[in-house]
Amino acid sequence: MIVILTSIHILICFFLVIVVLLQSGKAADLAGAFGGMGSQTAFGPRGSATVLSKATTIAASLFMVTSLTLAILATRGAGTGARTVLDQRPARTQPAAPVKAPPTPGGLPQPSVTVTPEGGGPSTTIPITLPPPPAQGKPAAPAKPAEAPAQPPAK
Repeated sequence: MIVILTSIHILICFFLVIVVLLQSGKAADLAGAFGGMGSQTAFGPRGSATVLSKATTIAASLFMVTSLTLAILATRGAGTGARTVLDQRPARTQPAAPVKAPPTPGGLPQPSVTVTPEGGGPSTTIPITLPPPPAQGKPAAPAKPAEAPAQPPAK
């Protein structure tokens, strides 16, 4: 039904364009360009209705009727089983309570970062591992690289 009505609507559109382009303007003569008789009135002088003006009126009426009918048919089918983007969104859950990390040996709590997704999902706490603090007193000597064993001379 919609396919047939759409094809009729397109044919009416083409017919309406052709009929409008075939008509001559009300003040298309030379006097109209310089402010002559027809240009001073709102719609120009009222003449007898030609075949083209009657065809324009009928085509415009049919165009409006088919447009409204297609719009009504399109909105009727929208509510049957079609899901919107909001229906497909997952249900929002309450974020979980942040997990407390055990204290570090120095008595200070271990640093952590809490990450919450943009969609409002459960938050995740990620512990941050820090290097151990340097020993108090004498700084540690840098480790020497291991030396490779000497190779015997090739014969």
